[in-house]
Amino acid sequence: MRLPVVFGLLVGCALIFAPVNEGCGPGRGHGKRRPPKKLTPLNYKQFSPNVAEKTLGASGRHEGKITRTSERFKELTPNYNPDIIFKDEENTGADRLMTQRCKDKLNSLAISVMNMWPGVKLRVTEGWDEDGNHFEDSLHYEGRAIDITTSDRDRNKYGMLARLAVEAGFDWVYYESKSYIHCSVKSEHSVAAKTGGCFPASALVTVEDGSVKTMDRLQPGDKVLASSESDGYGLLIYSEFIAFLDRDPFAEKQFYAIETDSGAKLSLTAAHLLFVSEGNCSGPVANAELKSVFASDVQPGQCVVSTRGAEQQGYLSRVTRIRIQEDKGVFAPLTRHGTVVVNGIVSSCYAAVDQNWLAHWAFGPLRVLSSWGGTVGHQAVGIHWYSSLLHWVGTHLLDPTHFHPWSMMDNDR
Repeated sequence: MRLPVVFGLLVGCALIFAPVNEGCGPGRGHGKRRPPKKLTPLNYKQFSPNVAEKTLGASGRHEGKITRTSERFKELTPNYNPDIIFKDEENTGADRLMTQRCKDKLNSLAISVMNMWPGVKLRVTEGWDEDGNHFEDSLHYEGRAIDITTSDRDRNKYGMLARLAVEAGFDWVYYESKSYIHCSVKSEHSVAAKTGGCFPASALVTVEDGSVKTMDRLQPGDKVLASSESDGYGLLIYSEFIAFLDRDPFAEKQFYAIETDSGAKLSLTAAHLLFVSEGNCSGPVANAELKSVFASDVQPGQCVVSTRGAEQQGYLSRVTRIRIQEDKGVFAPLTRHGTVVVNGIVSSCYAAVDQNWLAHWAFGPLRVLSSWGGTVGHQAVGIHWYSSLLHWVGTHLLDPTHFHPWSMMDNDR
């Protein structure tokens, strides 16, 4: 009778906590059906999000021009959507060529335009540029940017058109000119870099016999150094490694490299959770007001919990530097306590949702299944089945308010 009981727990938990999914991976989570949200038009010269276009929080850095003779030309795909008017003043079809992500967002926007203004279509005035008409680092050269209007060219609609583009999922939207709206998206490479995985393959964990293993060598049943929430994450314990929630030994990803004054250096993905506190880093961990935050929100000067030799008590160390770097392999380990010490810093096993306790609760059924001797699965490559279950339910039912913005992107893997 145990298996049906566990399955019931799995489904019940999934229905309640689905969005804490995918280890450090993506998950849209559209939320429960709510009244239509009131849309506010963008103002002239306003852009969303409120950061520069070529930063990580928007469409990211340029990766170089794409020409018809370059190897990367195969990254572009034509868009023949009949609900979109392409100006194509060059008469070469260039405006129809774009990355798949740009195409998906544009097609979504076309539907929104027709719903907002019956009889009006979306119009593209500039797409992929092969003629050198933009600044050197323009995303138009990579098929990642478009300029748009409505088919009736009614400028009174452009503020709302910009808002619809934001809602359609473009990574950066700019009411750049009174005669058009500029939109752009992340590259296919950077999207993949920001989804999936938590720690690189080379990340180090300590097992019960005191030896050190790289993350990619962990096996179910290994007991790894972790921490106990009962002591404010300061008490170090050995916790059973259950499974990888995401595993891809060959993927190359972007990681936030967080360095401390103790010399520790931890690399983890943007949406992964880390425990931090503000203020004095010299006191005991038990007195610190630790909170779980996304790696992308960690700031220099904050305190994290570090380890020292064979001591059973963690201590606070100050974050001194944060930078972005690429590394190979992505691994999201799940332990029985929901924490793991990686490269000498106490980390959460969870990501995407901003509350560690909620994520830990949501994965409770998987821990129960493991403790009862059930097969939880060990990922060779890809997302764990339980995370996928949570993801599927979350996309249909739950509110995405507490999720990292990158974890809300489509799964482009």
